[in-house]
Amino acid sequence: MGSPRVVIIGAGIVGTNVADELTARGWDRITVLDQGPLPLTGGSTSHAPGLVFQTNASKTMTELARYTVEKFKGLEVDGQWCFNQLGGLEVATTEERLADLHRKQGWATSWGIEGSVIDPSECAKLHPLIDRSRVLGGLYVETDGLAKASRAVVALTRRAESRGAVFRGSTKVVGIEQTGGRVTGVATDQGVIEADIVVSCAGFWGPDVGELVGMKVPLLPLAHQYAKTDQIPELVGRNTEAAEAGMPILRHQDQDLYFREHVDRLGIGTYAHRPMPVDTKTLPGGDGVSDEAMPSMLDFTQEDFAPSWEQSKLLLPCLETAKIDHGFNGVFSFTPDGGPLLGESPDVKGFWIAEAVWVTHSAGVGRAIAQLLVDGRSEVELHGCDVNRFEDFQLDPAYVSETSQQNFVEIYDVLHPLQPRLSPRDVRVSPFNARQQQLGAVFLEGHGWERPHWYEANAALVEQLPAEWQPPKRDEWASMFHSPIAAAEAWKTRTAVAMYDMTPLKRLRVRGPGALALLEGLTSGKMDKSIGAVTYTLALDEKGGVRSDLTVARLSEDEFQVGANGNLDFDYLRREAPSDGSVTVDDITGSTCCIGLWGPHAREVVEKLTQDDFSNENFKYFRCKQVRIGGVPVTAMRLSYVGELGWELYTTADYGQRLWDMLWQAGSEFGIIAGGRAAFNSLRMEKGYRSWGSDMTTEHNPYEAGLGFAVRPQKGEFRGRDAVLEMSDDTVSKKLVCLKIDDGTSVVLGHEPVLVDGQPAGYVTSASFGHTVGAPIAYAWVPASSAEPGAAVQIRYFERLVSATVVAEPLVDPEMAKIRS
Repeated sequence: MGSPRVVIIGAGIVGTNVADELTARGWDRITVLDQGPLPLTGGSTSHAPGLVFQTNASKTMTELARYTVEKFKGLEVDGQWCFNQLGGLEVATTEERLADLHRKQGWATSWGIEGSVIDPSECAKLHPLIDRSRVLGGLYVETDGLAKASRAVVALTRRAESRGAVFRGSTKVVGIEQTGGRVTGVATDQGVIEADIVVSCAGFWGPDVGELVGMKVPLLPLAHQYAKTDQIPELVGRNTEAAEAGMPILRHQDQDLYFREHVDRLGIGTYAHRPMPVDTKTLPGGDGVSDEAMPSMLDFTQEDFAPSWEQSKLLLPCLETAKIDHGFNGVFSFTPDGGPLLGESPDVKGFWIAEAVWVTHSAGVGRAIAQLLVDGRSEVELHGCDVNRFEDFQLDPAYVSETSQQNFVEIYDVLHPLQPRLSPRDVRVSPFNARQQQLGAVFLEGHGWERPHWYEANAALVEQLPAEWQPPKRDEWASMFHSPIAAAEAWKTRTAVAMYDMTPLKRLRVRGPGALALLEGLTSGKMDKSIGAVTYTLALDEKGGVRSDLTVARLSEDEFQVGANGNLDFDYLRREAPSDGSVTVDDITGSTCCIGLWGPHAREVVEKLTQDDFSNENFKYFRCKQVRIGGVPVTAMRLSYVGELGWELYTTADYGQRLWDMLWQAGSEFGIIAGGRAAFNSLRMEKGYRSWGSDMTTEHNPYEAGLGFAVRPQKGEFRGRDAVLEMSDDTVSKKLVCLKIDDGTSVVLGHEPVLVDGQPAGYVTSASFGHTVGAPIAYAWVPASSAEPGAAVQIRYFERLVSATVVAEPLVDPEMAKIRS
């Protein structure tokens, strides 16, 4: 019978990598189609400049790039290289950029990439064309380099063909055949090719292919300028035609520029120009492709390039006497959040996409897709790449266009981790928004939601803070998008009572006669509990990796409310629901709202408004009830993500403002406040609560993440059970630990490297100032041998080392006395 029949649409750098990786795993019925002639089919691969800088704020993207480097180093075509490991140099001409390069060097260290920040003389030694007087320093990564994408495509094609793959150029896809919600073939202008799996690697044509199955692919084709100079005297005789280049690839991000050698000429790429969206319907579709005329190579607009040319001459004085020989506006793919688009259609089984992937990450993506298809999971964690991560509003063409263009403009900008987009805003607001604005909420944005991070109405409380609650002055970077008001809000939460808007957190309703069985099979905890039980549980993959953590409340025999982490959980539960209609999974986030009412006076506040019994004896921790608060129907769950007595109070959106107003009035005598996300994050970390996606992912198992308590193998079969049976707290090689910063003042922000005995050994996941404990705290991955309380480590924060100590967790109320009172 052989392997499944796979049709890959697109024979560029992504499609050929997928074919190579699948055939390497023994799949032998692979057909690769492209509308253009082989091997240069007219897509982005045909003109890609090939600069591979591996370092990225995302661990995932760095690992995809690292694999690409390693794979391409081993490729050649008739003795010619596919990867020239020249090194990569990013230079700084401003103090802000130099500081950012130190931060990037930290990312590189965290993700296992060797890199160093060097002085101007070293920059000039590596790249003699640079005017060293304009440079303050640079980040040098020796393992970066140039990928020859067009040549790599030939090497990958030959290798995949040798294993049985078939490549067909000049073949236009006109439809995707499907039956019963599953693909059965690909219709082309030359007939139908039967298929069990279709993988679209069509690049900027991806949305057009997606339309064939009704899938919205949130991708915008944008033109990006690239030019080649005439001969540069300083380069004459330095490089052979075969080698092409000898100096490191170069980025001048302060001016949105990058450079590479073409033997005795320079190639210059720029993002400094206006965004130029491209309508694929105006392109020739790959017909008649030649080196001079490709659909993805548009006419060069000299006026857009002129400012970049002047800036190039300032950094590289050799260009003063040079001219632009030729240039083009090359078409590339951009997305709303800058990440690639990987995964299976939510509606048509067997239809996969791998789009918005640049050469830098192409081999890593090819491996990941192959592993997903063959093994069911990727060894590299992919939640930031999964196409199903987007909310429905983010698929709107206008939203995709605006945000993708914004990402183009900001691609080389120094961006703070908390920096919100400026537009579009107010896409999603909770029913409490009007009241929050009255209280001077400072909103940051997440998944379209306006989320208060602190309230200016609480500014006066900063002056009332007891001495032990006074936060230290932060450095310039850590103080961005932050306010000392967060300390006052944390103080009031711990000592009085506070209201937190929890509306943006994803809520799913799972109901039907098969609901219990579905949740039992997908989670690590026991779901078959009494009505009113709430369970913290994990969704694992087959290898025991943590794909999500969930809070599941049983509302009736056949109905559950699931507190999830995002749209990927919604997608996962819908996919896994039986096809017989016995389970429905609905996203109820937008139609409902939630207030977290927490603090030692929380019970007194709610008891003023209800006749339901909220006593500790009759409403225990991790239980839920249907109650009425001031006449409003509420699902009350006794949970507390901040580690204080209190409830999550859910109601439908129409009652939201009334619920807020009643709680606010009832709490006035107890000093009630509204609290924001800054205080919330500090409080949850002090309590030892993890944040999925930051603190743990599929790369970590429950015991490594300190979540072994949420695993109940004795309950019976569930996904990942066999894997976790082999695990325990004693078998792990790494652990997530809580660190306290020794100096009491240095607030790190996440992704910084952790050193043990002076050597890189892990990285920070979450970080904040612990207002209750009066010290900066962080969660970090470290070797199990360094995970015991009292162990000394160092965190590299920009260019300095900060000492920290592993501490026992939770830092606050380890006996759970407050939360269970």
